[in-house]
Amino acid sequence: MITRYSRPEMRAIWQDENKLRIWLQIELLATEALVKEGIVPANDFAKIKAGAEKCFADLKGLVERQKELEKTLNHDVIGFTTAVAEQIADDASRWFHFGLTSSDVGDTCYAVQMVQAADILIADVGTLRKSIAKRAREFQFTPCIGRSHGIHAEPTTFGLKLALMHDEFGRALERLERARAVAAVGKISGAVGTSAHLSPRVEEFVCEKLGLRPAPIATQVVQRDIHAEYQTALALVGASIERWAVEFRHLQRTEVLEAEEPFTKGQKGSSAMPHKRNPITWERLTGLARVLRGNALAALENVALWHERDISHSSVERIIFPDSCTLLDYMLSLLIRLMDGLQVYPENMKRNLALSLGMWNSQTVLLALIKKGLTREAAYNLVQDAAMKTWEVKHAGRDDADFIVQLKGTPEIARHFAKGELDKLCSLDFHFKEVENRFKKLGL
Repeated sequence: MITRYSRPEMRAIWQDENKLRIWLQIELLATEALVKEGIVPANDFAKIKAGAEKCFADLKGLVERQKELEKTLNHDVIGFTTAVAEQIADDASRWFHFGLTSSDVGDTCYAVQMVQAADILIADVGTLRKSIAKRAREFQFTPCIGRSHGIHAEPTTFGLKLALMHDEFGRALERLERARAVAAVGKISGAVGTSAHLSPRVEEFVCEKLGLRPAPIATQVVQRDIHAEYQTALALVGASIERWAVEFRHLQRTEVLEAEEPFTKGQKGSSAMPHKRNPITWERLTGLARVLRGNALAALENVALWHERDISHSSVERIIFPDSCTLLDYMLSLLIRLMDGLQVYPENMKRNLALSLGMWNSQTVLLALIKKGLTREAAYNLVQDAAMKTWEVKHAGRDDADFIVQLKGTPEIARHFAKGELDKLCSLDFHFKEVENRFKKLGL
């Protein structure tokens, strides 16, 4: 699985040692709250706490014992409570897991893990945006052709392209922050959520200590629309990564080659063709975004459970939560590396800009003619005719095709412009006059 490529900090969140550590913390907090409620004797809680400390000190051993017990019990939480009880002196263990149901522990743990994972992902996006901002400023006024339908449109700058990327990942950051807040919900309200056996004060105490808020109401489980929203947020961030992976894949095509992913020393591009430098990393990101979307769909399927709960969601979540969080962490880390090392070729951008023979000025001339009194239809026809004649000259094999020359050679157009006016109008400066203001507005 791709999880092995993610950072150790993210993987650690979803490992059994961390899960059982959180389970143990939840159980201890619940028992401590029961002492405050006058249900559990303080000396018994001291024994429970001492036994728990042994488990905290050897989480690997606790995991191994829990798994061993689960083989017979066929229940992970009972395997856990039994393993912990073995470390608690006398009969004080009877208070361990008192009044709780498995999902009180499991769902509250999921909330803690989702928050922990979100914190890493939020930091990832923050680092990514710094990298993008740096490259955007570097190429703020580097001209390149803008494309619609893959066809030359009007000039833009490579810096503006990256500024757009920076802005999009600003929204990704907001989505992750919202997802973190949405997911930070715990529940300690019992078998069907009625708090029949535990006072809501116990739930409030546990959740507050864990940095969570209690679910206003729950069944045996926290409702899965919360988890689906979290997964959907991850998928949306993945979709943004894919959007830019596709952009840079196109820019790396041989015929374009305006930007290229890093090609490291010793790297091979093809088993058959030694010359190849393929956009494999961008393609990898494109494919992995599909996995995130698939996991989000599975999370949506988990929303509809039978009555107060079933466990059809459980097996799914054991896969999609660690996989999606570790996968997105990996994707963001990879994207940071790509942006830091992105090879940019301004000369190729200049070459490609020239391929449309100045016809990227067509709208500028169209609007200028309208301002001079022509109807839109008349102006459009004149400019389009000049553009089509420019293409005809090009396709005839001549190397003197030039849109501006055609405009000046068309009396119905030329008579509306003073000497030098068209040249001044048909310039990159005209298109880039708001670039600096745009960067200021974006805080770049």
